[in-house]
Amino acid sequence: MADLLVGTVNGGASVGFLAPLGREQALDWWQERAADVAAGRLVVWAAPDGDRVLGTVSLAFPGKPNSRHRAELVKLMVHPDARGRGLGRGLLATAEAAAAAAGITLLHLDTETGSPAEQLYRSSGWTPIGAIPDYAADPGGVPRPTTIYYKRVPATALTR
Repeated sequence: MADLLVGTVNGGASVGFLAPLGREQALDWWQERAADVAAGRLVVWAAPDGDRVLGTVSLAFPGKPNSRHRAELVKLMVHPDARGRGLGRGLLATAEAAAAAAGITLLHLDTETGSPAEQLYRSSGWTPIGAIPDYAADPGGVPRPTTIYYKRVPATALTR
């Protein structure tokens, strides 16, 4: 997972880190997520290929009682070597299906405006709300706008 994060950031994707990102820093970041996973505040899916991970996506659940119907889609990453094969679309579908099964009826996310990820979200039925200028720095440290998206998820009989 650390190698995926390093490859994604150093390959130019804006997922919250500056390049060059080192493996130790990436490993530390993933290890810091363990408590949220153990507490049920975060669910992480990985797409393995042999001894490496080619992609990942997560759902973050808010802890407030009035927001238990929603979740944030976070850190959808596909290694640069694996892009263009539908892996991102598959990971997105997995997270959306799991959200529905957990009783989540609304998902939201943010992504760098103008990034390749925007095409994936738009073609997968996500609705853009608007952009915030200079919201986050890209891997090169340049402030870039971020677009906020949401998607309604059909409810299922299963609950979280």
